[in-house]
Amino acid sequence: MRAEDLLPEHVNTGEFNGVTVRKGTVGAFLVNTRIFLDPCSPIDTCQQAEADMIDALPALCALGIFDAFEMRDPRLRNFVREHVATLTIRSDQGA
Repeated sequence: MRAEDLLPEHVNTGEFNGVTVRKGTVGAFLVNTRIFLDPCSPIDTCQQAEADMIDALPALCALGIFDAFEMRDPRLRNFVREHVATLTIRSDQGA
């Protein structure tokens, strides 16, 4: 499958496992991980990257990205696990 098969050029969002995912979500998450992991990133830039990564987690989970790929960096892996667990708890409480 090619990217345009999943989301054609004229389509900017898709629904996956009940979650609307915007085109570019995975790429933006990767850019934010670089900022998150760079010790030279200014604190405010890093905080914004963290917030954007947290916002992307429901979409990334719906896509199954964390089922397919393991994060090598322990700090990033722990950050994602912590916040994915929070999402799971929140969705369980809403049920």
